[in-house]
Amino acid sequence: MNDKEKKIMEELGSKVISQLLSNIMEAINKGIVELHDVEIEAEELHVTLQPMVRRALKPAVEVVKKKVVEISKLTFEEPKISFPGRVIEVKMGATKGEGGSRDRVIVLGGHTLPPYYYLTGIAQTNPPRFGGDVFDMRISLPRAVRQIFGDALDNPIEWARMWVEKFGAEAINIHLISTDPTIKDTSPQESAKLVEEIIQQVKVPIVVGGSGNPIKDVEVFKKISDVTEGERVVLNSLNLDMKLEDICKHISNKDTVVIDFSPMDLDKAREINRKVYDWIQKDRIILDLNIGGIGYGTEYGFTAMERARLAALIGDVELQHPFNVGASNAWGAREAWMTMDPYWGPREIRGPLWETLTCIICLLAGADYFMLLHPTTMKILMELRESMFSQPKPPLEESMNWISSKLPVI
Repeated sequence: MNDKEKKIMEELGSKVISQLLSNIMEAINKGIVELHDVEIEAEELHVTLQPMVRRALKPAVEVVKKKVVEISKLTFEEPKISFPGRVIEVKMGATKGEGGSRDRVIVLGGHTLPPYYYLTGIAQTNPPRFGGDVFDMRISLPRAVRQIFGDALDNPIEWARMWVEKFGAEAINIHLISTDPTIKDTSPQESAKLVEEIIQQVKVPIVVGGSGNPIKDVEVFKKISDVTEGERVVLNSLNLDMKLEDICKHISNKDTVVIDFSPMDLDKAREINRKVYDWIQKDRIILDLNIGGIGYGTEYGFTAMERARLAALIGDVELQHPFNVGASNAWGAREAWMTMDPYWGPREIRGPLWETLTCIICLLAGADYFMLLHPTTMKILMELRESMFSQPKPPLEESMNWISSKLPVI
């Protein structure tokens, strides 16, 4: 490029820059500067704002400062959530003044918010409750459970007393598995006598479960409801395989509470509830959607509970019942009880933790009543409940202490 061409390029560049600066000045005077698809290549670039430009920018800077100050004064207010539906309250057990002989009763349900509001400190109507499992005959149980209860496993009355007097169980769940025709075929009369003896020995609410045989359970439940009239005993459980009209008619005029069982299926839960409503008041019905141990179907169980609870709060009247959880099902997972690689830890600790974590998952899905097999699980859950429902909430640093805590010793 010769000298003449260089001079022309310099003059052209000068005109372009001059026009660019003119456009920028005009935009600044209007309060807006936008550059699109601009590339500047230079070893050094100096931008000098003339006094007039600084005067034009000053009001904009003041506005920005003012807005920042105003934003810093804003405070966050947690939105107030409300739902049109409410979970029905169900009472387990009856005191002497109510026609029974219990020293205490349990009231479940009454919730107006989803369970995760436990963590915010917003009080729920009734906290979760925990009952200990007792079987009417010795069955194969994990070593961790045998070590705790010992010879009491052969005596359901003593087993129930240990649960209440030593471990603070809030209810007793009697499982009459020997009534199964394929096991011992124990008569309804004999089973009813055992239930009566346990009622005399412990003064907490009683839940009576059958063997799972839909025909035999109806006869057993009829007899149980007759001999426990006035105690507001809970029958565990009714299902769609039974002759619901037969058992429901028999107990319709009694004070017996029932658990409606539906295996992780909301449509079937609605169906069995609708059928039971024909004879039994809604405040005598608890819903069990079933649960499996961690890794054995827990995700299906707690998802069903979450859906049911949200539907109930939105207004689905057929699902507005407290939840029962057979958390002892967690021991069905072999990882909870079998000898494994040392990496998994001792099974005496692993088992209770398996059951405890299963319970915590269900608790945060909305469960109200828990059937437990190991006292350590009950102890941990009671402490957790105290922390979750206490007012005011403990400081965050105290809440995190569990990370270094040791397993409670029974």
